Amino acid sequence: MNDDLIVIDESQTGVMKVVFNRPQSFNPLSRDMLSALQAALNRAATQADCRVVVLASSGKAFSAGHDLAEMRAHPEKDFYRSLFDQCSKLMMSLVNLPQPVIAQVNGIATAAGCQLVSMCDLAVASEQSRFAVSGINFGLFCATPSVGLGRAIPRKKAMEMLLTGDFIDAEEAQRQGLINRCVPASQLDEVVQAWCASILSKPKVAVQMGKQLFYRQLEMGLSAAYQAAGETMACNMMDEAAQEGFSAFLEKRQPKWRTLN
Repeated sequence: MNDDLIVIDESQTGVMKVVFNRPQSFNPLSRDMLSALQAALNRAATQADCRVVVLASSGKAFSAGHDLAEMRAHPEKDFYRSLFDQCSKLMMSLVNLPQPVIAQVNGIATAAGCQLVSMCDLAVASEQSRFAVSGINFGLFCATPSVGLGRAIPRKKAMEMLLTGDFIDAEEAQRQGLINRCVPASQLDEVVQAWCASILSKPKVAVQMGKQLFYRQLEMGLSAAYQAAGETMACNMMDEAAQEGFSAFLEKRQPKWRTLN
């Protein structure tokens, strides 16, 4: 892992915070940056004591998307195909990761940077943050970012962003569902820490089973989705964490989950 491209902070128990560290170039998702982030996610997936992953950034941008200078320097279809395959694999890793992933956005998130936000499980942004899929302004439809964006916000709003390349502010991003909350920059850490604390207080098995099922059922028909959800709930109910939770509810006491996580 190139620790110069990203900084990993694990000072909060149970949380891996991954900070993009190329502020002078607006944290582009170059091939090296994608590799460094993929390595961090792979590491998180294997760490039993990691319960939440937070993606954040240094500087004035969350991420401006792909490194255009790098792309211009390699005008070969094989290079572009490899780059977009690498990026798509990373985006799928966010979905497949056992832990919830939180995007902490402070600044612009454009093109593949906006895509990254759309693929995280939760997202909070500072009031000055802005979002765009602006490739169309340079003759390139943001095809791969459209996959995440079109699943995160209403279809016509996604097409408006994709066809015009216009920015939306953080308040509009919240209204459309791209992010959960828009807050002053001074409150970003507070919101993320509150989310992390809430997730950490829940049984690990329920969080992981629930995340896996949520994304899987979205790709199914209604009948298959209910079948998969029912099977997941049945398996979840057999776990001792759920049994403890139900016992605590019936006995009017707090569940004792810490020993089970």
